[in-house]
Amino acid sequence: MELPKRAVVIAPHPDDETLGAGGTIARLVENGTDVSILVVSGHLPPLYDQSAFEVTKKEAEQAFKVLGVKHFEFLNIPATMVNQVPVAKLNGHISQFIHAVRPNWVLLPFPDRHIDHRIIFDSAVVACRPIGTEPPQVVLAYETLSETHWNVAGVEATFAPEFFVDISRQMKKKIEALAKYESQISQAPSRSIDAVNALARFRGSQNGCSNAEAFKVVRIVI
Repeated sequence: MELPKRAVVIAPHPDDETLGAGGTIARLVENGTDVSILVVSGHLPPLYDQSAFEVTKKEAEQAFKVLGVKHFEFLNIPATMVNQVPVAKLNGHISQFIHAVRPNWVLLPFPDRHIDHRIIFDSAVVACRPIGTEPPQVVLAYETLSETHWNVAGVEATFAPEFFVDISRQMKKKIEALAKYESQISQAPSRSIDAVNALARFRGSQNGCSNAEAFKVVRIVI
């Protein structure tokens, strides 16, 4: 499959994009793809101090620099409160970003245990509808350690991937980017560098390579 000229990654929170698709982002950038990232929510009041958001925003910018991403935006919606934003308004924000970039590929979060991920998935899918001019040809949902695998199998949607990207050559860069999120990975073993390495090796073992990232297919048109 031909790699895209333009790609958009929708991240519910800072670090989701690197956890779920950091290696793929790095591979796309190395291929010459113009990758843009939209971070929808973050560690903001009332649940967090404003200073926590400033820390994670700075960490995200450092991670994006490692991955080679130059175009990104933060919507500044408080984490876990995305559901309080009117649906039309959230859909509009995400649609505006995607339509401005006109991506060939869109990577979005799998609708997992985190309520923000589920709501943002719904809005992103709406924004990627195959209507109008130049809709995204490839739409993929990525897995996010500490959330995706906590869904209740048989009751909720289960992450059963059909699309894999070999990131063996980009794994070092993914880990370097993830290490920038010191405030996040230091507090959650499920988002640790060891866990990320283990998942990448497992996904790679399923596909005959050293390391891989896995995706659920929303749409592929060739």
